[in-house]
Amino acid sequence: MEQPVTAEDRPDRRGESHDAFAALARARRLGSAGLGRVLGWQLARTALRLAAAASMAVLFGKLIMEQPFETSLLTALAISVPGAAVAGLMADRAQARAETEVSTSLRDAAIERLQAMPAGRLRALAAGSVTVGLQRHPEAVAGLVIGHRAASLMMAIGPLMAAVALAVVSWQAALLVLVLTPVMILFFALVGETIRSRADAQEKAFSHLAGQFADRIRTLPTILANDALAGEEAKLAGRLDAYVGKTLGVLRIAFINAGLIDFFASLSIAMLAVFLGLGHLGLATIPGFSGLELWQSLFILMIAPDYFAPFRRFSEQYHAKAEGLAAAAALDQLLDAEHALTPALPAVERALSEMTMPPSGLLVISGPSGAGKSTLLRRLAGIEAGPTPSPWTMPQGCVWIATDSFVATGTLAEAIGNGLDAPCPTRLREAAACIGLLDDALLPGGLAARIGEGGANLSGGQRLRIALARALVSQRTVIADEPTAKLDPATADAVRRALLDMANSRLVIVASHDPELIALADRRIALDATASLEEAA
Repeated sequence: MEQPVTAEDRPDRRGESHDAFAALARARRLGSAGLGRVLGWQLARTALRLAAAASMAVLFGKLIMEQPFETSLLTALAISVPGAAVAGLMADRAQARAETEVSTSLRDAAIERLQAMPAGRLRALAAGSVTVGLQRHPEAVAGLVIGHRAASLMMAIGPLMAAVALAVVSWQAALLVLVLTPVMILFFALVGETIRSRADAQEKAFSHLAGQFADRIRTLPTILANDALAGEEAKLAGRLDAYVGKTLGVLRIAFINAGLIDFFASLSIAMLAVFLGLGHLGLATIPGFSGLELWQSLFILMIAPDYFAPFRRFSEQYHAKAEGLAAAAALDQLLDAEHALTPALPAVERALSEMTMPPSGLLVISGPSGAGKSTLLRRLAGIEAGPTPSPWTMPQGCVWIATDSFVATGTLAEAIGNGLDAPCPTRLREAAACIGLLDDALLPGGLAARIGEGGANLSGGQRLRIALARALVSQRTVIADEPTAKLDPATADAVRRALLDMANSRLVIVASHDPELIALADRRIALDATASLEEAA
């Protein structure tokens, strides 16, 4: 029995922040310059809007009361109104450009990270998750660090600018609008957790939809051959409905939040209008609202909406925060999968250094998912390098059997015999028949059945059985990764018998969860996240 690999043998990665992708921190660094440009234009737009509102209020008030006014008001109005429009346009363009730059850079960094991953770990990633991660997540993260961040900063600066302008005419009016600010912030806090949880649910639903769609595209020939298109369409439609429901859940909360902001904004403006009207009619004496000239009252009523405008823009961007945080977490999980997939690396190294390699027999590696079974197989086969050289080199090469085994283009006979020296046609037929390839309705024509480019018309189970037939024809060492997984009982039993037959004359190494296959082993290696044990069967 081997010595266990303890938790102390495992490297602690909690402090290895330099190895983490850190999508959110990376995006913030990439977007710092663009965010500054966006804020500059938004501040200019706010200042020009306030100047325009003030100019119109004074001009119209004096015109109505038939009072003289300075021509500088017309100049200010002519500059501030188009200036605010131009500043708004430039702010929107700067935001779009900054978000595009961040998302593009983030996507390029993600692609580089994927390209740097070992092939085995890259194949372990779900195609749908990778598709979503590269297409959708960078935009969501960019929206968080640019659009949402700009709205957050403007929510702090914009109302303060408007409040200062109101205080010039009436500090009591400025105080009234300030009193309602904590109430709106409270509502933001209350809906925050709800919209965040719904955004997480939306993200998971989209990932499931993308994964299912990618899987159906890959297996489309099999689906069409089995006349199962209608059933698969119904499954995809159900998954799409689930995603639509989650998306509407996010938008519903966002719309409610925006509606609350509009309610409080309308309420405060209505209160200002009532107080000012009572003061002008002489029906009530309210400090700060009585004795004002008409232009002063108009000034207050025209500036007040600009106080609440940043809150409204923030509420429109509020769901972007939840979506961006969910996307950043999903990107980190996807691109840090290299660490997540190798928690048992010390156990694999210990197993490599201490296991014995018999000349023949069935050696089965078992253990829970993530224990390192596939990693150990790839190290033995020489497919993947590790921190230390593998002490084992498979004699005369080996035959790799898995659902991702390479299958050459051509006929079934050519695919089975690929890489072998002039295999006997009779032996090819016997090997194909042994595991049911000649009876496969989806490969009509027997050994003459056509294999598409790269095996595009094959399912994972068909790839595995072709690789197994190649192993039966050859006399090489066999390494099989989960050879009975996702097979019907009859086919799985045929695979077990074939592996056992080959083990009589050569070494067959298998990684499996299959208890029936494990029971047939001549020798077993049990792996878990902290230990590796080898024992005679």
